[in-house]
Amino acid sequence: MIRVLLVEDQSMLCGALAALLELEDDLQIVASAADGRQALGLLSQHSIDVVVTDIEMPHMTGLELAQAIHQQTDTNQPKPKVIILTTFARTGYLRRAMDAGVRGYLLKDSPAEQLAGAIRQIHSGGKVIAPELAAAAWGEQDLLSDRERQILRLAGEGLSTSAIAGQVHLADGTVRNYLSEAISKLGAANRVEAARLARQKGWL
Repeated sequence: MIRVLLVEDQSMLCGALAALLELEDDLQIVASAADGRQALGLLSQHSIDVVVTDIEMPHMTGLELAQAIHQQTDTNQPKPKVIILTTFARTGYLRRAMDAGVRGYLLKDSPAEQLAGAIRQIHSGGKVIAPELAAAAWGEQDLLSDRERQILRLAGEGLSTSAIAGQVHLADGTVRNYLSEAISKLGAANRVEAARLARQKGWL
């Protein structure tokens, strides 16, 4: 039996996914979470083989969750394999997902049986990538550092420089420097445009 954790902030969609996957004889939905932070807590409580997660969620995104799992150093428990299931066909997201050790990347309009098959394939050591993304995956390099990405995401949410500094525990001037660097890399006029461009590319 393959033990699955679902991570999806839309409760109706999460319930529908769970119901569909539970129809498979070899899949068991052990738990579900509404965001990455909640998922990490559940991973410490349950033995999970495969995590199926959305990307854009509050508190902790699916990509941040995948990175946290990838960086785990507990050798007593094998790391669960991660599948991204998203509406966003963005190559920037796919590149970051691969860097975070994600084994699968599927779009939400894929048939349910394709997701079930992907879970089995990934559990047995394979990789599954949506074919419409695979060819273009390495076409454009992500220019942002992790810190620039974090700060630009907060700026895109409308936070002031001081508010961002408080959240990431940096000086106001340091935050301004990171924002300036990100704006320059994206060729944007200001932080709002930079955040919009980076999100379109899948870099946030």
